[in-house]
Amino acid sequence: MADAEATASLLSVVDDLRVEGDELYALLHDIDTGIWTQHSTFKRWTIWDVVAHLHFSDHMALTTLRSGDAFKSLLQDIGKTGSAQAYTNKWLSSNGHSINGPDLLERWRSMFLELCDVLAAAGPQERFLWAGPGMKARMFATARQMETWAHGWEVYDLMAKRRIHTDRIKNIATIGVRTYGWTFTNRKIPVPEPSPYVRLQAPSGDVWEWGEANCGHSVAGDAVEFCQVVTQVRNIADTQLKVHGDNAIAWMAIAQCFAGPPEEPPAPGSRAPA
Repeated sequence: MADAEATASLLSVVDDLRVEGDELYALLHDIDTGIWTQHSTFKRWTIWDVVAHLHFSDHMALTTLRSGDAFKSLLQDIGKTGSAQAYTNKWLSSNGHSINGPDLLERWRSMFLELCDVLAAAGPQERFLWAGPGMKARMFATARQMETWAHGWEVYDLMAKRRIHTDRIKNIATIGVRTYGWTFTNRKIPVPEPSPYVRLQAPSGDVWEWGEANCGHSVAGDAVEFCQVVTQVRNIADTQLKVHGDNAIAWMAIAQCFAGPPEEPPAPGSRAPA
């Protein structure tokens, strides 16, 4: 990809990331303060935990975009603390007291916008360190959009709010397809070949396709549901996706499009909306 084309592609994804953050911020800005301490269906995390996690993940991204050595030091510090969540809680506390929800939201928002600006100015061909495989800036922006969108579901589900979907989730669907092999290698399982054919209906009604239609393994259906499965927001059993072939069935049972150690999808019914 030529530099001009790569830059344009990067800026397009960064724009999608900004909108993703804008929507979550708008959702949380006027909520009752009591909601910040309510437990979501994701590991019983509170909404405070969700925003704190997004905030610290953005901090990690900013760190590596600015200095690979600083990022390595940060990973070492996290390791000494024991877990990223424990480090995050320490990072966001002062004299033993954590920052409150509304203040955390504004702090996340400020750094999120800063991250978008730094990503937009990054060299499109430069590769940056991460907890998983290294990534170029466009993939970094896609990954941040994916995580912001995925963790947003904790808020929408808890508040019983209907979510409006747009075709910008194609970035998330794409990273879901591209991490087919990662899902298995991350678990030290041989990657089954061939990779499945994926055919999804976008929110706009467009059809998105990846892979070879006649390969004998396929996933088809709603793009939002596919994104929910690969981000482990929903169990495949709680969707209407049509899955055919051993490779597709094995993939959808454990799909994971995010970095880090293997995580198990939610149990059937545990995160499905009422």
